[in-house]
Amino acid sequence: MDSLKKAMPVRVQITAILRKALFSGEYKSGDELSLTETAERLGVSRTPVREAFQTLEAEGLIELRMNRGAIVKTIDEKYITDHYEMRILLESEAAKRAAQRGMPDAADYIKKLEALQSHMDSVSTEEYEELNLAVHSAIWTAADNERLYKFLSSLWNGPSVGIASPKLDHYIKSTQEHIDILKAIQKQDAKAAQKEMAKHIERSLNNILKNFKFRT
Repeated sequence: MDSLKKAMPVRVQITAILRKALFSGEYKSGDELSLTETAERLGVSRTPVREAFQTLEAEGLIELRMNRGAIVKTIDEKYITDHYEMRILLESEAAKRAAQRGMPDAADYIKKLEALQSHMDSVSTEEYEELNLAVHSAIWTAADNERLYKFLSSLWNGPSVGIASPKLDHYIKSTQEHIDILKAIQKQDAKAAQKEMAKHIERSLNNILKNFKFRT
């Protein structure tokens, strides 16, 4: 599993990490998740992990067992598609609103992404994922709607790379897509920003579905 990120509350971070692991195939139907082992692996107390488990159970991804942690439920293609379609709807709206309202730090993030492109062959997972989350979070913030931000945080599942997918290829494409989104926002082209974000997340969906079909 991934290390924790800094931009979200701990319980939301853990939920996102576990959701990504479930979507990517790190965990499969019937696998048991131990509350204690998960907390130890992530370096946190059992309380936020328990809260994350409760969230994931409400989403239909796991089933809690009394004093036994949780069991991973079957995740089908429609579940994954529905999840990403919600992200497409909400994140493309956030990008549109960011373009309409203005995003003063867009240029700074473009520079960071272009710097990342200069050493993509040696980029670490942690470096990529921290910037990936920072870019998305900055766009949600620029949309200037607290409820929208919270909904998007609750849907976050990190980079859409399956266990059988080449990470570098995804990192290269995703980084350029982030730049394209931010440039549209920078130009205050709301329609283009909305379109580029929708395209970005749709590609992520297709990437996860390809991996899903590979492992079934």
